[in-house]
Amino acid sequence: MKILDRYILTSFVKTFFSVFAILFFIFVLQGIWVFIGDLAGKDLDFITIFKFLFFYSPKMIPMVLPLSVLLASIMTFGDFSENYEFAAMKSSGISLQRAMRSLIIFIFILSGLSFWFINNVAPKSEFKFVNMRRDIIHTKPAMAISAGQFNSLGALNIKVEEKYGEKDEQLRNVTMHVINQQNSQNKTVIKAKTGKIETNENSPILKLHLFDGNYYEDVTTRRSSSNEPFIKSDFKHYIMSIDVSEFDKSEEELQEISNTANMMNISQLAYTIDSLDNNLKNEIKIQADADKENTRLFLSNTPKEPEITYKTIRLDSLLKQKKYAQKISLYSNAVAVAENIKFNITNNKNAVNEKEKHINRHWVALYEKFVIAFSCLLMFFIGAPLGAIIRKGGLGLPMVFAVLIFITYHFINTFGKKLAQENGITPFFGAWLSTLILLPMAITFTYKATRDRGINSIDNLLYPLTNYLKTKFKKKQNNIENV
Repeated sequence: MKILDRYILTSFVKTFFSVFAILFFIFVLQGIWVFIGDLAGKDLDFITIFKFLFFYSPKMIPMVLPLSVLLASIMTFGDFSENYEFAAMKSSGISLQRAMRSLIIFIFILSGLSFWFINNVAPKSEFKFVNMRRDIIHTKPAMAISAGQFNSLGALNIKVEEKYGEKDEQLRNVTMHVINQQNSQNKTVIKAKTGKIETNENSPILKLHLFDGNYYEDVTTRRSSSNEPFIKSDFKHYIMSIDVSEFDKSEEELQEISNTANMMNISQLAYTIDSLDNNLKNEIKIQADADKENTRLFLSNTPKEPEITYKTIRLDSLLKQKKYAQKISLYSNAVAVAENIKFNITNNKNAVNEKEKHINRHWVALYEKFVIAFSCLLMFFIGAPLGAIIRKGGLGLPMVFAVLIFITYHFINTFGKKLAQENGITPFFGAWLSTLILLPMAITFTYKATRDRGINSIDNLLYPLTNYLKTKFKKKQNNIENV
């Protein structure tokens, strides 16, 4: 490797890893904010929290890696152009293509590594992350009760003034309202000076022990009076069992997340897609056969005389021969049959659409592994020539351009994937939509930079617009002078 190639590669790699580390840390902090509800107040040790974030961090690679390549490219080539190093290279007969040669090889290697990581490491990490999150939520059912506020557990509202003890299992000043589910009225109040939570890690049942308390219950009477009777009793030890799994909606969310295609590699996705396609074709065939069978049965149940010669006649002429009650019955039966057919067709159509969306999600996940790898190349060929054009290094202007370009890329990518998953466009086009839109930008910037058009200033990019505005302004000024 020549000295120039080593110098360019070293400058880019240092900038790239610095930017990657900073952005990766920022995105992981954003993940902590998203899942703060799962982590806070769970009495988790440092190792458990570290493993949680460690399994979550690979999800950030598709976001951080392209942005890091883009920003590092703009900063590196912006520094070269700002310090007139490109001018020195050009005077020595070294073109921009020659200066980018070592970095192109590095980006290809980086794209291959990112593809391997997304295909092999990220799915396993996603699987462990989802299961670990489920364990954190459900091995601590006592956390369903928080101190200092009312906690809604179905028909119960519980407030605890303080939780203390080694595992926050001891309670002080417990107030409990029991809601009547028939009329949604609160007529039972339980108060206790102290309490204790008893749980089992393998069970969602929370056993609540209350000590030294009172039990109040209003009695409903037929007479309306300002003085309503009530029942009051004292207790030394009162035990309640609460199934907190009935009130925890996160399990349904986790089951939905765990069934996504993000936990599969390419071979598993291909096998799953093939199986889903075959199941969908078989279901469509079964539904078509069922519709034919229902039509045949409906026609076979229609009364007809085999000796009658059939003619084409109007329905009104047949109904004239029936009595009013018989007409009502015929119309009612026809409406019922039509509604039944419509209901079956709608349900079958919705079921097929859901299966198609499920297949589309797998196709998008498969294409996304290639898109992430190609996005590194795309961002490099946008950032490197753009940095040479704007002639600015550092974190100022390059950061502005990088954020604008990446936000555009990420928005189009998210929009395309959602549209493809909802069967609006094909999964291939939805997954590659952002790449197809930004690819002309990469080609344009690379062409201008390699042709020395705008390599010293961004004014050449704006020259057609400024020239058009100057021409319009001059024409308007001449017209005013002539008047």
